[in-house]
Amino acid sequence: MEEKKEETELQHKHLPSIKEERIQFNMNPVIVVHGGAGRIFKEREDGSRSGVTGAALKGYSILKCGGSALDAVEAAVVVMEDDPHFNAGCGSVLNEKGEVEMDAIIMDGKNLASGAVSAVKCIANPIKLARLVMEKTDHMLLTDQGASTFARTMGVPEVPGEKLITERSLERWKKNLEADSNPQEFQKDLGTVGAVAVDSAGNVACATSTGGLTNKRVGRVGDTACIGSGGYADNNVGATSTTGHGESIMKVVLARLILYHMEQGKSPEDAADAALNCMKTRVGGLGGVIVISSSGDWAARFSTKQMSWATIKDDQLQCGIYDGERHTQSAEEALSSLGS
Repeated sequence: MEEKKEETELQHKHLPSIKEERIQFNMNPVIVVHGGAGRIFKEREDGSRSGVTGAALKGYSILKCGGSALDAVEAAVVVMEDDPHFNAGCGSVLNEKGEVEMDAIIMDGKNLASGAVSAVKCIANPIKLARLVMEKTDHMLLTDQGASTFARTMGVPEVPGEKLITERSLERWKKNLEADSNPQEFQKDLGTVGAVAVDSAGNVACATSTGGLTNKRVGRVGDTACIGSGGYADNNVGATSTTGHGESIMKVVLARLILYHMEQGKSPEDAADAALNCMKTRVGGLGGVIVISSSGDWAARFSTKQMSWATIKDDQLQCGIYDGERHTQSAEEALSSLGS
């Protein structure tokens, strides 16, 4: 249950060189990632920024070598699932029984193929299992014991449940059990993760992964695993990954709503704002989204206080947490900073 992981171990595991020769296609690849919308405590801001930056660099290194958007978003999400700063994989919040239950989805905009898992336990990287559902079954969503059985069939290693529990998640769970606790207060600091990308061939993809809500009921499934809510990708329009209050996101089918606005001619930023405003006014829900168009335009928007995000386009990395915040540096500089 160690909260901290060796920084160098994480970096060596996930951050490759991005100096490999670029394979030439028509599109300049772009990736956008998020580490969750809500409240990010001051002492966790640097870790959140470095986490999304490392995830974006990992995904972009794949895209720059001619890799697929699908591979890029999966790899980016794996980085964040392995980072305890985020509510996904190791670092997921706990349900009412003190267990980790996770949801994930991945979608290929080329053919609208999608795979998802929900309420899975003892899996380090649910996003990898979601992709196996997409590619190795005729189904789109497997849940709980069915997902676990499928994981074993596919040779996905199980990890002890306690290995996914951090001291921070355990402390939050215990506080919510107290008689005078305020569960809603703890829901403000969640870190669902996601990524969207367009590759050199012009294909888009999305991936989203989460541990859900603190002290949720056993078996609760939020928006993440639901196609059109937690994410959506369509080469004809673009791709999006969402974060925020899951029940609200599902009520407005937030991811597909954003792409609908883009189909009507709105830019990714305007479409994101329109959809987030709809969710806020119609059902009182707050959240955040990352969006990319099939032409490579992108947006990272949120109605919460904060959302950690990062993007790389034309070898330039941008990232932020607060509204209006945007740090810019070259991808090579960012890689050197993380590796130092």
